[in-house]
This record gives sequence, structure tokens and C-alpha cells, in this order.
Amino acid sequence: MTDNTQHTAQHWVATDYGDLDVLRLEETDVPAPAEGEVTIDVRAAGMNPADYKHIARSGDRDALPVAIGYEVAGVISALGPNTQIASGAGAVGDEVLAFRVAGGYASSITVPARDVFAKPAGLSFPEAANLLLAGTTASEMLHVTGVARGDTVLVHGASGAVGVSLLQQARLIGARVIGTAGEKSVDTVRRFDGIPVAYGEGLQDRVRDLAPEGIAAALDCVGTDEAVDVSLALVEDRDRIVTIAAFDRAEQEGIRVIGGAMPASATYRDGVRAHLIRLAGDGDLVVPMAGTYPLADALQALELLTSGHPGGKLALLP
Repeated sequence: MTDNTQHTAQHWVATDYGDLDVLRLEETDVPAPAEGEVTIDVRAAGMNPADYKHIARSGDRDALPVAIGYEVAGVISALGPNTQIASGAGAVGDEVLAFRVAGGYASSITVPARDVFAKPAGLSFPEAANLLLAGTTASEMLHVTGVARGDTVLVHGASGAVGVSLLQQARLIGARVIGTAGEKSVDTVRRFDGIPVAYGEGLQDRVRDLAPEGIAAALDCVGTDEAVDVSLALVEDRDRIVTIAAFDRAEQEGIRVIGGAMPASATYRDGVRAHLIRLAGDGDLVVPMAGTYPLADALQALELLTSGHPGGKLALLP
């Protein structure tokens, strides 16, 4: 259906580049969807470190204010003319998730229909809103390093959002995963069939003891020098080491780096969304939640997220 009515909503924007104090909750006009667009009443906005990292460094000042948030789940409130969502059809009232969007920390948002998919019934709105950024990142890490059945791989930061998705997706492939974790996160790694190993001094030797057959690939979700150094020591082929955080070291050492802003990464991640949604719908890919916050309390939630130890995913509820 076509809805030519523009309405207002609340959304979070960065009024400048810098720390969390540049964020403001403002009223905004939500445009009616044109052809190829969908308006979603947001039930949950997913939260990821990328939400604040891209405003922490200086950028194009002409682009300010910058709307925050890359993934949401909610209910279709309007479709543009002659428009279907990415998973097919779509109607007002349908429950959906959307990624990658611009400005997901909002009560309502109009987005390209190509980025909107039917929400599996078994996923809550907070879970659905947190599935795809971490999930597509993990999938690409496994893809670019060629992880295959029977491989033993090392995941640095296995208890984080990307790490937990890596554990599950690697298990489906048939790979064995050794995952670094702090003492409080050991049970999380074990829950998803990973073999936990404590990071810190002696990590390389501990991993060798756990994997006498050798490490086929290393997947770095944390970006520390320790993670890079141990990966280089244990993995012979540098094409099978990938990082999403150690950008300077990657350039120095000639290892792979991926990121959502890179064209090749964006193309791969867009292409794998439907597959990951099917896995989640079948119960093969779960999203552990740590908590939810009202949309108005986004700053409090972001403070927990920036601590690096939220204990699971967070969502904002308009």
C-alpha cells in the first residue's frame, strides 16, 4: 500500500564527533515511503560498538547531525507503491527486521525495502534487532579465512557478540573452536561448544597444548597486540588470519582486515543476511541478550556497551 503521510518520531543523533556527550534525542520527520521503501514502527533497536565508534573519530562535518544505529526490528506501518521487502511480499502489520539501516535508534524509520526481512516468529524483537551486524561479521570472518569442516580455529574475544556468533556458525560448519575469554566468560564459550582459554601471558603455549594438530585459522575480534602476535605465531598462512579491530597491525603484518564500510565486506554481508535469518528461525543461531533499555535511556545503555563487558546483547525499546 501507499502512505503519503509524513509523521514525527524520536531518534538519537550525534550533533558532533566525539564522546557520548555529543548524542541528543530529538524529534524528526519520518518521510512517507517512496517506491522501494518501507516505514517501520521500531519495537527494538539493536546496539553495537560500531554505533559509537564511527562518531568517535572526526568525519565530514557537513554530514552532521549523524543518526545512530544500524539494525532494528519492528512492524511495517507503510510500504511504498509497487514495493516488496527483501524476503518477498510484505504488508502493513508484518513483523520484520532490517539491516543495514541508517538511524536505527528511533521510534519509527523509513528504509530501503531491500534491507527489510520477515522476522522469524521464534525470535523476540530485541533478539531480531541484534542478529545481523554481529552475524554477518562472523560469517565473513569464516568465509575469508576458508574455515572448513575439521579445522581447528582460534577466536580472540569468543564471548563477545561477534565471537558468540562465530562459535555457533563454526560449529555448523564442523570446525573446532578454541576461544579466548576472561574468567567470567568461560561458561559462555562452553555453552556454544567452544573450548575456552584464558588470555594473558602464556596464551600461545596454552593454545598449543589444546591444539597439538595446529591452528588452521585465527579470527580476531578484539584487536590487541597479544591477539595479533599469537595469531602470527600459530597460523602459518597469513591469509587465514583476519581481524575486525587491529587495523594498523593488519597493514604492518599483511593479514586480512574486514569492515562493514569496505565494499567487498558490504557486498558479502548483504548477500548472507537471508541465510542467517533462516538459521535463526530454525534455532541454529541464537542471540544471547544481556538486557533492554527504553529508547530515552540510550546513553546509559551505551555506557555499558562501551565498557566492553555487557554480558550479551543490548537493545533499545521505543
